Amino acid sequence: MKIVLRKSHKRSLIVTCTIIALVLILSFLVNKYWSPILAKEVRKIVLKSSDSLYTIDFSDAKLHVVRGEIDFYNITLKPDTAVYNRRRQQHLAPNNLVEIRVKRLVLSHIHPFKLYFQHKLEIGRIALKEPEMHISYALNHSKDTTTQDKRTIWQKISKSLKSIHIGEIVFSDIKLKYDDYSGNRLAISELKELNINVTDLLIDSATQKDRSRLLYCKNIDAELNNFSGRSANGLYNYKIGSMKLSTQASQVNITGLDLEPVKAEVFFDKSYHDRFKIHLDSLQLNHFDYLGYHKYRIVNARSMNLGTGNVAIFGNPRQSPNKNADRVKSFPHFALRQVNANITVDTIYAHHVDVLYTEFNSKSKQTGVVKFINTEGLITNVTTNRDSLKKNHFCIARLTSHFMGSGKLDATLTFNLTDPDASFSYKGSVGPMDLQLVNPACMPLALIKLNSGTVKQMDFNINANARTAHGAVSVLYNDLKVTVLKADTVNDRLKHTLFASLFANLLVIKHDNPDKPGGKPRVAIVDYNRPPGVPFWGSIWQTLFAGIKPCAGVDKKMQQDIKVRMEASVLKKQQRQVKKTERKQRRQERRMRRELKQELKKQDTLQR
Repeated sequence: MKIVLRKSHKRSLIVTCTIIALVLILSFLVNKYWSPILAKEVRKIVLKSSDSLYTIDFSDAKLHVVRGEIDFYNITLKPDTAVYNRRRQQHLAPNNLVEIRVKRLVLSHIHPFKLYFQHKLEIGRIALKEPEMHISYALNHSKDTTTQDKRTIWQKISKSLKSIHIGEIVFSDIKLKYDDYSGNRLAISELKELNINVTDLLIDSATQKDRSRLLYCKNIDAELNNFSGRSANGLYNYKIGSMKLSTQASQVNITGLDLEPVKAEVFFDKSYHDRFKIHLDSLQLNHFDYLGYHKYRIVNARSMNLGTGNVAIFGNPRQSPNKNADRVKSFPHFALRQVNANITVDTIYAHHVDVLYTEFNSKSKQTGVVKFINTEGLITNVTTNRDSLKKNHFCIARLTSHFMGSGKLDATLTFNLTDPDASFSYKGSVGPMDLQLVNPACMPLALIKLNSGTVKQMDFNINANARTAHGAVSVLYNDLKVTVLKADTVNDRLKHTLFASLFANLLVIKHDNPDKPGGKPRVAIVDYNRPPGVPFWGSIWQTLFAGIKPCAGVDKKMQQDIKVRMEASVLKKQQRQVKKTERKQRRQERRMRRELKQELKKQDTLQR
């Protein structure tokens, strides 16, 4: 069968074949002659824009005209160490030094003729798959350095290019090694599952001073998944489910944040610090200054949101062999001062966070726990920045919680961030609750079991520092009955002391405050001297407990009377025991005399 083509079809076929042939020839010529030109231009741009600090090289570049794509192979971007060291001596070296290796880089939707004829570099998309990045950070300067050449990047490249515009840059599955030389010793981090997406990079005369852009980009999105590591001292493991950064939104979002300490026996064998365990479902930084962090490791954010989570603090039972050692480092505002970092967070918001403080009592050989459930509130002016501290050196925490999961707690804590004595104050109130709920703390830590009682309200107002605490505590309650406990070291438990409990309930404690309806309630004035080995939360607990006891009738005079009576009771018991022993000894002597007399009488009878 013969196929007959019309003249119009023949012309169309000839035109199509001609165009394909021209494109193929053009592609061949472009790849042969354009690649060297492109390589030269790219090297020139990188060299000029970095002031000769960085050089770029690649083994080959291929232009696919039909796809509008350029592929670069075996790319290396690396710094010139001689230039870096020279700038470092001149105090002009950047803090961050970057080295990148990529097997293949794909440039899509390019406009080579714009580059050649209009001197405009237009690229729709750049994709880097599995790049290897090595970043070194050293604090060479803490603010932008001034050089003789104050030109912007666009001004430096404007003779070669009028503009650079890249629609999107995608880094996927980055392997990042990060060397931090800013501390006392080198800290090395290795990241995987890191993805970065850059949108709308534009360098021209209009954007050279555009502050809404970061590094000339409209937005930079970074996402890190399943990151974990260990602290430098090896006592903590940390893990992040995912972390996302958006420079356009100035926001960092973290989900699944965990700080997990090693086993208690291992931790306390190696450290004298309190042991922390932290879990947060989410953490969000708002208005985060990424550029300041990137350049100088300055953490500056307007607010931080803490989502649902829990914080468990275990007071270290070990005492330092240094008798003069002071656990003032456990005070949060003192510890903040020791942080070797520039931090400013205007406000921290906490939502549904449970806080548990556990302490071991060497007398009872038991651990007691104080719980603050469903804690919410805000903390303002968390900072180590010198300029910020000059303007305001007070950090204030306004919190609401449920003490032991029951009584509503409203508290305000004010920390002086610059006082060498670590002064602070706390005031607030606790609402109605059943006193038996306090037994998990009272029994092991105070050796008292609360058998009954209801708190109507507790108020406290304390001014303190690292050494002392002074203030007032008031507890209104009804129907208080207690059992005095002592440690049973043989059976590893607490046992009741019948005599002391009867003595306490009948003669010591007041069962109500006030004693009669409408009467004047007892208010305790507290003066507490913190022993050096007592940590921050332990000092607060002991200060408040020192105020609770007088409200229950156990004031200093009563405590002295109790001591005298208990000593007298012990003395009487000892005297009774001595008398009992003497009586027993006399009875034994009389029995021995009778037996001796009977034996002698028996011998006399036998002799007769």
